[in-house]
Amino acid sequence: MEEQLTQIERIAEMVIDYTVQYAFQILGAIVVLVLGMLVARWVAGMVIRLCTKANMDVTLTNFLGGVVKALVMTFVLIAVISQFGISIAPIIAALGAILFGASFAVAGPLSNYGSGLVIILTRPFVVGNTISIKGVSSVVEEIKLAATILSTEDGEQITIPNKHIVGEVLTNSFG
Repeated sequence: MEEQLTQIERIAEMVIDYTVQYAFQILGAIVVLVLGMLVARWVAGMVIRLCTKANMDVTLTNFLGGVVKALVMTFVLIAVISQFGISIAPIIAALGAILFGASFAVAGPLSNYGSGLVIILTRPFVVGNTISIKGVSSVVEEIKLAATILSTEDGEQITIPNKHIVGEVLTNSFG
């Protein structure tokens, strides 16, 4: 009977030790994640304010703010994972292999994002311009990575995938 009590005491001590050890790691990871999210939001806001102050295009400003926020959050997630003593090299290698394979499956939709990036960086037109593409003349309402949203004089909204805009003959009336 005494042997069983000693064994139960050892098990209880082990459970308490593991709970204390991992509780601090989880608490630390949560603190790093929350602080990282706040820092990411603050840095992205700073980038957006700087771009706005420099009179950069709204679409490009929002895109840069989003990219900066994603980069900061990537580093935050790496820090959170490392809180648990997990090596991230195999995780990054596995993600690379998965993304490589998935890229073949989503090649069509990804071309819209690539074209959207070209539109945002080269700025052949901006929000508010009147453009004519494939015989349709409309005002640019919003430029997103995947598609450009236009509105006609009749009040209709037209969403054109960006891959159909890049490389086409485009007439820009500049508002």
